[in-house]
Amino acid sequence: MTAADDSTPIEPAPLRGAATVALVRDSADGIEVFLQRRVKQMAFAGGMTVFPGGGVDPRDAEADLDWTGPDVQWWADAFATDVPTAQELVCAAVRETFEECGVLLATRTGGESVDPAGFATQRAQLVDKTVSLAGFLRGEGLTLRSDLLRPLAHWITPIIEKRRYDTRFFLAALPDGQDADDQTSEAEVARWVRPQAAIDAWADGQHYLLPPTWSVLTYLAGFDSVADVLAAEVSITPIEPDHTPGLGIAGLSFPGSDRFLAVLDKLGAPDIV
Repeated sequence: MTAADDSTPIEPAPLRGAATVALVRDSADGIEVFLQRRVKQMAFAGGMTVFPGGGVDPRDAEADLDWTGPDVQWWADAFATDVPTAQELVCAAVRETFEECGVLLATRTGGESVDPAGFATQRAQLVDKTVSLAGFLRGEGLTLRSDLLRPLAHWITPIIEKRRYDTRFFLAALPDGQDADDQTSEAEVARWVRPQAAIDAWADGQHYLLPPTWSVLTYLAGFDSVADVLAAEVSITPIEPDHTPGLGIAGLSFPGSDRFLAVLDKLGAPDIV
């Protein structure tokens, strides 16, 4: 979801699968989430504050990898999709989290933890697509840890957009001994922040949030600890905001849109659908 006009394309842009990960940790002040402000030059969501994530790479479908945790069928059921798509989404979630903030949701096949800093070369190779996630994991004797992820939400870009994504949101606790970094060219700011603080900063005009990010932050703000949010049961319902032509961003409709749009109206914020 980016800046949009009021004209609906004759043929909606095709949807591209994507995965986004809300990475959380406990702090003395409560639960924190890792957020990044994308550089303005990005073709999609430039300048927006988002969670780590991105589009599915065709090679995320490679099944020749070690996998620990809920199997692909479980994820397909959780996100109401087919098995091949579920495979791509989980792999994209793990890959994008490592690429964008250096957090690796994988361990040795025996369960031993690893130091992601030791795979800096492989991280760069994933970014420039020299290697696939499956190839990286196989080469280093690692197993993907799907049990470190939870299904969280499903958002679909409105048909008025020129770039459209069918995005599944995942939840993940920061693994022990790891931390997220800002070593990505796609973000100009990266930091840990309490969900409500991020919402308050948005309401104060300090940064911009897209509706899905705002919605997930609002959900996370209702929990006191990582254990609580990981244990919560969620029902995944696809959300594709409706849009009334001629009304700009005021024509958007999605769960909670009245509260979201009321803040934007107060701020006089730009159209950031």
